[in-house]
Amino acid sequence: MAYQTVNPYTNEVVQKYNNSTPEEIEAALAQAYDLYQSWRDDPVASRTKYLHKLSQYFTTHVDELAQVLVTDMGKLYSEAQGEVAICADIAEYYAQNAERLLAPKSIPTIAGQAQVLNRPYGVLMAVEPWNFPYYQIMRVFAPYFAAGDPMVLKHASNTPGSALAFEKAVQAVGAPAGSFKNLFLSYEQVSDVIADERIAGVCLTGSERGGRSVAKEAGQNLKKSTMELGGNDVFVVLDDANLAEAEKIAASSRLYNCGQVCTSSKRFIVTEKNYAHFLENLKQQFAAVKMGDPMDPETTLAPMCSKKNKNKLQEQVDEAIAAGATVYYGNEPVDLPGQFFQPTILTDIDRDNPAYYAEMFGPVAQVYKVKDEAEAIKLANDSHLGLGGIVFSGDPQHGAEVAAKIETGMVFVNTYLSTLPELPFGGVKQSGYGRELGDDCIYQFVNQELVVKNPQAGLPDNRFGGLIAPGLIKD
Repeated sequence: MAYQTVNPYTNEVVQKYNNSTPEEIEAALAQAYDLYQSWRDDPVASRTKYLHKLSQYFTTHVDELAQVLVTDMGKLYSEAQGEVAICADIAEYYAQNAERLLAPKSIPTIAGQAQVLNRPYGVLMAVEPWNFPYYQIMRVFAPYFAAGDPMVLKHASNTPGSALAFEKAVQAVGAPAGSFKNLFLSYEQVSDVIADERIAGVCLTGSERGGRSVAKEAGQNLKKSTMELGGNDVFVVLDDANLAEAEKIAASSRLYNCGQVCTSSKRFIVTEKNYAHFLENLKQQFAAVKMGDPMDPETTLAPMCSKKNKNKLQEQVDEAIAAGATVYYGNEPVDLPGQFFQPTILTDIDRDNPAYYAEMFGPVAQVYKVKDEAEAIKLANDSHLGLGGIVFSGDPQHGAEVAAKIETGMVFVNTYLSTLPELPFGGVKQSGYGRELGDDCIYQFVNQELVVKNPQAGLPDNRFGGLIAPGLIKD
C-alpha cells in the first residue's frame, strides 16, 4: 500500500511515505501498552489537562492545520477551518466532562455496597478515512484518551500528511509518549496489529467493505469493535413543509465537502405536491456552484479527493443511466485540471437500478417523487444503510414523529444534519454499530468493573441463588 499525498487540485504528488517496519510497529505497541499499564491507577484529571491543551493547539494552529487538509484531500479551505474548529470543541468537551462521565457509579443491591468503576480498557487501534482526516481521529481519540486507552492509528493511504499533523499536535501538547502513534500499515500489517494481544479493541470509520474486513479480524481475535460505515441518507420533504426553508439547505446538504460525507443527503424524497418546484430549485443551486482552487474564498465546490474516487462515481452514474435513470442536470465533463465532478441530479430510479441501494460518495443527488407521507417513510426505510437523515415538515412535532419512523441512527427535523461533541453519532443496519461522540460513547471502551463489598461481618442475604444458594446458609 503506497501512502502518498496527491493534491487533488493540482494533481501534484506532494510526498510519499514508506510503510512502517516491523520494528517500528513493535516499538509503538510496546510503548502504548506500557503507558496503558501505568495509566490504570492514574486519575482522569491527569489526562484531561492534555485534552484542554490539545483543544487550544487546534484553535491557535487553525490555518496551518487547515492547509494540510486542503493539500491532502482537496477540501475547501473554509471547510477545512471548520473541521479544525470542531476538533478543538471535541477535545475541550471531554476535557471538561470526562471526570464526571468516568466517576464511579453506585448500585443499590442486597449484595452489599456495589460500585461500577470505569477503568481503562487497553490499547486501541483506530482505522480512519480520508474525508474528515482530523475529525474522524479526534472523535475516537479524545474520549478514549481521557478514559486511559492509548491509541495507534492506521489512516487512509491518501491523507498521510493529516495523520502526521495530528500526531504532531498530540506530541506538541506534552501528552505522554505512547498516547497516540500513527503507523503506515499495509492490509496484512493491519491484521497482525489487531491480532496482537496488546490490542484490546478497534474503532473504524470507513466503507462497508473495509468494515467487514476489520470486523472479521477483530471478531476472530475476540476484540471489541465499533463501526461507523456508510450512509444513504434521506432528505424528506413532506406536503406541509416550508419549501423555502427546505430549499435553503438542500444543495449544501449534498455538496458540502464535495458530497464526500457519510451523512450527507443522498436520497431526496419529495411528495408530489412539492416535487417539481423542489427539483427545479435544486437544479438552479447545483448550476450556481463555482469550481476552482480550494484556497480561493470564491470557490464553492472543491475537487473530489482522488482520481480513483472520481472514476468510481462516474461508473456509478453511468450504470444508473444504463439502468433507466434520467439525468435531470449535470454529468458533463469539467474543463479543469483537478479531480472535479459536475454536480449531478438523477431521477426516475427504480428498485432494480443499482443506484437505488448504492451510496454515491460525491456530488450526485437522487431525487424521488412519492405520493404521500406513508410512501416517503417506506422508501426511506428501503435501504441496507441507516446512518442519518433530514425531515422537513410545517409542524416540527409531526416531523419528529415521522423521523422516529425512519430506521436510522440520527434524524434532524427542519435543519441541517450536524455534528457536535455532545450529540451521539452512529447508525444501524449496514451503517455499523456502536456510537461515537456524546456522553455514552466513552463507555464503549472502558472496563466497567463491578466491585461489591459487604460492610458487615458475615454473609449477605442472597435470595436468588448463585454461589450462595438459599437454604444452604447455616448459623
